[in-house]
Amino acid sequence: MNSYDFYLSGEKLSALSSGGLYWSDKKILCVSDLHFGKTHRLNRTGAGALPPYENIDTLKRLQADICATNPSCVICLGDSFDDRIAEQSFNNAETHLLKILQKDRDWIWISGNHDPYPSLQFGESISSFSKSPITFRHIALKDEIGEISGHYHPKISINLSNAQITRACFIADQKRVIMPAYGTYTGGLSVRSDEIKVLFENDATVMLTGNKIRTVPYSSCF
Repeated sequence: MNSYDFYLSGEKLSALSSGGLYWSDKKILCVSDLHFGKTHRLNRTGAGALPPYENIDTLKRLQADICATNPSCVICLGDSFDDRIAEQSFNNAETHLLKILQKDRDWIWISGNHDPYPSLQFGESISSFSKSPITFRHIALKDEIGEISGHYHPKISINLSNAQITRACFIADQKRVIMPAYGTYTGGLSVRSDEIKVLFENDATVMLTGNKIRTVPYSSCF
């Protein structure tokens, strides 16, 4: 499992190359912005025509991270479902796999702006969750310390080995972490955007997902 270790509020966290985050001391695996059912919504509303494979692809990557870390708790950090009827996009095999992944471990759904309602089939959602000294929520609060959030789907384009690459990424400083979107069909917002820039100090670190975690100073992104 490829990962990069860093610290938040004195706690060691591991950014996984998949876009997951593992807190080994608490045996917590966190993922953000799964957006299950996005294809279902796009096809239903006539907004697009993507192959309907994102649910199973996202679930299989999550299964791999769960097998690698064996967490006692999984936190899904909001926008797990793309809209109110996204649960209906699950076929029998996908439902079965998710329930297997949930078995014998705590599973916490954090509500997001796409899914501000309790999940009925797979468990109840809550607005935030704290495990001292860290708080998990969907959208960052500017004055918080020790916060892990998602929502923005951060990404970055950089030049590596004479080629430009674009990757989903983590961004972290001494106060907070914003996680990349974990779902298969998710866009992204540049770490250079004003919405993200206002939340971080210049000493922040950007961690690119992919086959191998790569890190760059946030200050070098401008």
